[in-house]
Amino acid sequence: MEKKREEIAILEKQIGEAKSYLLALQDALKMMPKAGEAESAAQSLRPGTDVSKAYEILKASGKQLHVNEIVKRMGKEVSKENRISVSGSLSGYARRNYIFTRPAPNTFGLVEFESNNKSEEPPEDFGAAAEQVAEKLD
Repeated sequence: MEKKREEIAILEKQIGEAKSYLLALQDALKMMPKAGEAESAAQSLRPGTDVSKAYEILKASGKQLHVNEIVKRMGKEVSKENRISVSGSLSGYARRNYIFTRPAPNTFGLVEFESNNKSEEPPEDFGAAAEQVAEKLD
């Protein structure tokens, strides 16, 4: 009976940890912008600006791009001046995690790319520790 009580105590502790982890995941999910919010935010960009063009280029590509590629697709010469200009404009948005992200140096993506990749499911190894403890107890 004592062994079963110890087993129950261990499992209850793991349940508590799992619940805490789940709450943390839910809180993190609440902080992420919804896909509709990202698109409506992008509509607030002034048409014809470099920022608006960069948004359209990234949206069309469906992936993150280096600033050189963005400048090239804008039809501009890939010069230091143009790279700094575009990079500086997009960085302001990326710092606030608003419309644009900066996943790597001089590489920009869209917040909605991250929203599309997020999952409401916990990681695959979630709960693995509980299974290992159960195996040890058997």
